[in-house]
Amino acid sequence: MRLPQEGALLRIFIGESDKYHGKPLYEQIVVKARELGLAGATVLRGIMGFGADSHMHSAKIMRLSEDMPIVIELVDTEENLNKLIPFLDETVTEGLVTLEKVKVIKYRHSEIR
Repeated sequence: MRLPQEGALLRIFIGESDKYHGKPLYEQIVVKARELGLAGATVLRGIMGFGADSHMHSAKIMRLSEDMPIVIELVDTEENLNKLIPFLDETVTEGLVTLEKVKVIKYRHSEIR
């Protein structure tokens, strides 16, 4: 798959404990993105953060939080990323979703041998 030089970055900020139909929300978002044929998705687990409620989430040696910040990043065309928005409207009850323009420098995959 080739992406045009101008693309878009969809970023979804949620909590690790967020669920959808009993499964982790971040997993459900990635599965849906794959079903929609998006170029790819990456899930990042934060070590510290807070959201709109100002509740601090932190991974300390003595106290490991069960609800660390999660960021899901997807890069594709804006048109393709917009296909995921209705699913996010339904599933993300707390969090932040952003969309920004990006310049794609390189997007390649290895050949299956």
